[in-house]
Amino acid sequence: MKITGTAIKGSYCLSPDIIGDDRGFFYRTFCRDELKQEGITLDEIVQVNHSFNKRMGTFRGFHFQYPPFAEEKIVKCIKGEVLDIFLDLRKGSGTFLKYETVLLSEENKRSVLIPKGCAHGFITLKENCELTYLHTQYYKPEFEGGVSILDPLLKIELPIEIIEISDKDKKRNFLPIDFNGIEI
Repeated sequence: MKITGTAIKGSYCLSPDIIGDDRGFFYRTFCRDELKQEGITLDEIVQVNHSFNKRMGTFRGFHFQYPPFAEEKIVKCIKGEVLDIFLDLRKGSGTFLKYETVLLSEENKRSVLIPKGCAHGFITLKENCELTYLHTQYYKPEFEGGVSILDPLLKIELPIEIIEISDKDKKRNFLPIDFNGIEI
């Protein structure tokens, strides 16, 4: 697996080594030892989720959990193509309120590792997209946080228009002007 850091400290793009033959292909999507060899420690994976998104232009996010249930997650697109977006909300971080994007698709087979304190979202670039998420914390609705994709403070540029978004995500508040981050 090729592990490449992104502009957001603690986040990584994971590109598998694909072994193919006449039968098809095989690759590893997660290996704790390979991450450790690169100096990356990850809490235990405790939950795996799967999402399906019918329409191109569907946006899900920006979601995160507050401490003590802040989570790391590994996100992978197994069908279709999405622009994965994560936003650094960590207090004192050198990339505070900056975002990074990674193209995830069934063709490139990449995953992205998102650290604690980053909000996560994605927009579908094709119809019928499916994603899997490995989480290091259980979902705790009372510790759930979110940020509006439309927050003018963030200046997030999307390659296509949002066509679908949940009511919950649509109604998210903008960050307060004096927001100084989440203590991790």
